[in-house]
Amino acid sequence: MFRKIELKRIFDIFLVMLVSPLIFFLFLSISFVFLYKRLPIIFKQERPGVDGKIFTLYKFKTMSDDKDIDGNLLPDELRITKFGKFLRHSSLDEIPSFFNVMKGDMSIVGPRPLLEEYLILYSQEQKKRHNVRPGITGLAQISGRNSLSWDEKLKLDIWYVENRNLILDIKIIFKTIFKVLKRDGISHHTHATMPKFKGK
Repeated sequence: MFRKIELKRIFDIFLVMLVSPLIFFLFLSISFVFLYKRLPIIFKQERPGVDGKIFTLYKFKTMSDDKDIDGNLLPDELRITKFGKFLRHSSLDEIPSFFNVMKGDMSIVGPRPLLEEYLILYSQEQKKRHNVRPGITGLAQISGRNSLSWDEKLKLDIWYVENRNLILDIKIIFKTIFKVLKRDGISHHTHATMPKFKGK
């Protein structure tokens, strides 16, 4: 297990360093657009990582903080900005998450880091998704992304944890590129993003 984890970590760092010129160019270009539009650039949120340890996730901010008269955030579909929608559709909102990979909070491939509030809702089987580092992309993302049900997504996460290997990671990365270009499965059929997980 130690050797498998270390090899995966080396692979992550190598891949990020390999594409770092592109990542840096995209980060600066997108940040410039945010500055030009006078919009907040980075979205930060506490998410559970490996073994449920909390870390700060970084992404480009794709939603406004608009609230209703009671002070509650408006639904996602009303808060997504035009530029934010473009970033989500192209998955460019994930660019800052490569910083999380370099820090060791995340991996390139793994179960997506979900909300901290979901931790108490998982079954014992579903908790296995936290046996590995969360990923920028994963098996669920190439299998349907937000068009899948929560049950389907979590089963794919667990299958990945139990069957992960470097060849599988490489296949997922290439399929992710294809999915991003195709812009497939970005929205759930009833929500702009994905409805909240409410437990089994």
